[in-house]
Amino acid sequence: MARRTSPAVRVVADVVGIAVLLTCLFPVYWMVSRSFLPRNEIRSPDPVWLPFGGNLDNYGRVFAGHAFADALVSSLSVTLLTVVAALFFAFLAAVAVSRFRFRGRRTFILALLLIQMIPAEGLFISQYKMLEGMSLLNSVLGLTLVYVASVLPFTVWTLRGFVEGVPRELEEAAMMDGCSRFQAFFRVTLPLLAPGLVATGVFGFIQAWNEFTLALVVMTDPGKQTLPVWLVGFAESRTRGVDWGAIMAASTLITIPVIVFFLLIQRRMVSGLTAGAVKG
Repeated sequence: MARRTSPAVRVVADVVGIAVLLTCLFPVYWMVSRSFLPRNEIRSPDPVWLPFGGNLDNYGRVFAGHAFADALVSSLSVTLLTVVAALFFAFLAAVAVSRFRFRGRRTFILALLLIQMIPAEGLFISQYKMLEGMSLLNSVLGLTLVYVASVLPFTVWTLRGFVEGVPRELEEAAMMDGCSRFQAFFRVTLPLLAPGLVATGVFGFIQAWNEFTLALVVMTDPGKQTLPVWLVGFAESRTRGVDWGAIMAASTLITIPVIVFFLLIQRRMVSGLTAGAVKG
């Protein structure tokens, strides 16, 4: 019989949870609130907790010119292509290692773990030379290739667990009803894997959207830079000291697509993270 938790323990747990939540949310609130304040209030020794009387001047300086819009298009293009390509190839690989037995299967699974242990910085020179030889430097396709390569091992390993969680008997029952193996998998199993695809897609989206070092190496053209690289150049281009208001405004704008993405897929993501069995 389950042990009942005392009210005092529940209260302490709630207080600790609220404290942790506020600690995590405060930097986000501080960033957003600073984005509306003029420079003199941001630099004031007395902190301004509420941005009353603020304005949108900081956002206006971010949108001055076309640099932010170009970087936004580059980031969205690379991120969406990375997520789609990584999920497609990871899905095929996860199905292969979960549903079929072939020579080298265990070696392939072990290689997925070993690849993730290689420092990304150790591959920069070879990746740069490869893209240079393929004339893919400063291109969305070139950066997408290296992003997919970095995201794929973890994505395959994660999706493999979801595929193995779907009973084979479901596919066999569909095949007995007249479906081919291909039809049985895509009509019966694939819909059950949707939460897993969403959960792994979230990882790929966040990694591609926030990645900095690879984008810095591959996208040397200022007009092709992604948002994280552009933000560093934007901060360094302020000639009269660091314009913290504009930097906070730019950082706030960069987080909006991530928030929108989470709002769109939050239900699927939660079910994917908590999926442990399939109800039949």
